[in-house]
Amino acid sequence: MARDFKLIFSISILLLLLDCCYGGKVGVCYGRSADDLPTPSKVVQLIQQHNIKYVRIYDYNSQVLKAFGNTSIELMIGVPNSDLNAFSQSQSNVDTWLKNSVLPFYPTTKITYITVGAESTDDPHINASSFVVPAMQNVLTALRKVGLSRRIKVSTTLSLGILSRSFPPSAGAFNSSYAYFLRPMLEFLAENKSPFMIDLYPYYAYRDSPNNVSLDYVLFESSSEVIDPNTGLLYKNMFDAQVDALYYALTALNFRTIKIMVTETGWPTKGSPKEKADASSDNAETYNSNIIRHVVTNQGTPAKPGEAMNVYIFSLFNENRKAGLDSERNWGLFYPDQTSVYQLDFTGKSNGFHSNSSGTNSSGSSNSWCIASSKASERDLKGALDWACGPGNVDCTAIQPSQPCFQPDTLVSHASFVFNSYFQQNRATDVACSFGGAGVKVNKDPSYDKCIYITAGGNKTKATNATALTSSASTPRGNELLQWILKLCLMISLFFSLQTMNSQAL
Repeated sequence: MARDFKLIFSISILLLLLDCCYGGKVGVCYGRSADDLPTPSKVVQLIQQHNIKYVRIYDYNSQVLKAFGNTSIELMIGVPNSDLNAFSQSQSNVDTWLKNSVLPFYPTTKITYITVGAESTDDPHINASSFVVPAMQNVLTALRKVGLSRRIKVSTTLSLGILSRSFPPSAGAFNSSYAYFLRPMLEFLAENKSPFMIDLYPYYAYRDSPNNVSLDYVLFESSSEVIDPNTGLLYKNMFDAQVDALYYALTALNFRTIKIMVTETGWPTKGSPKEKADASSDNAETYNSNIIRHVVTNQGTPAKPGEAMNVYIFSLFNENRKAGLDSERNWGLFYPDQTSVYQLDFTGKSNGFHSNSSGTNSSGSSNSWCIASSKASERDLKGALDWACGPGNVDCTAIQPSQPCFQPDTLVSHASFVFNSYFQQNRATDVACSFGGAGVKVNKDPSYDKCIYITAGGNKTKATNATALTSSASTPRGNELLQWILKLCLMISLFFSLQTMNSQAL
């Protein structure tokens, strides 16, 4: 029994750590509200040609599920809103559905998520609080009965309308009218380690308020930032601001461990005359290319820098049967004849990416530091310091009593060390040294005595091996190398543990 426990524990730790090593993933939504679309088998070939590894569909069509069989593509399937009533009322209905509509294709078809309902709070025909969570629970129960509840995650997709406030991001709050639905749903997600799935469209924010929102800001092309006055964080694109608003809304309800997955985002290539937004192929290519690079390089958001996120681009094809304005029918990456509407590189390595291959920061200097501004007020410094040591995830041990950077025991000195730590951990960008104006970049090393200020490149006057390792790990290549080494060490350790347990058993 003890040996069995050790084995199970070792495998659990291995899987947990390996899961932490994965970076952000980019998928695509495969909607079928259109005429003259290719057959599902041809669609799968198209997806494979473009190296797309993650796909979301909105139902459980048998021909589509069969077409994805014997591929390595991970599939997210959906329970349509029209099925929610039946799924919420009867466990036997769901058991039968799973047996007849899903299991015949699994695991040949690699189904990893089931979405129960889509943007149900926006559907006037659906009582979200009555149907969605009970249906989710019944789907989970059905999966548990066949031993698949840990392999296939259950969630539901929502729109940004679930928030009553989204700006500034730190004031993000859920709409109180959805309280009866939200809390049980969030409890379900937290208990089962399922993601909070959201459909995000900065395009609509720009379309509806073009005089207040800049096009560059929503396209990830802005050279200026929008500041969150409560945190001092600077936002260079609307997508990050919307994601962080959701994180803050979750935190306000004490759901800090739930991860966010963006199950739809994109940009239309055509709009009607009534739409003032720039719906065009050029803007669609710019937005989608930038969101892909943002995800695959694990940039994270200002509130959660470096955190991996999964994002699905909407949509694979234009869907001419959709109602509404012209933009509703023109989000596709491909025409029905499978030619590209515009070029999109799902690896995030296209030439449009302004990579910083020289290893220097945005100021052009290979060594720069961030310290507290002498012009900053005590209130601003304290607020920024508290934020950095809390939500900013900076290790502030060094400024504690008896530690190397405690003396001089002043707010400016402590804030300077912490500001620099946050700055270097986030690739030494200008944004990471803002702190609402309380931070300032310098080119002279502020290190003193045993208090060492790190640099992003790992090059510093008094560098230690441990600090150099931390700095190199802040780059994508450093992360990949460390992740690979960690995986290898864990697998070797598990192998020898198993060998030892087998020897003891004999």
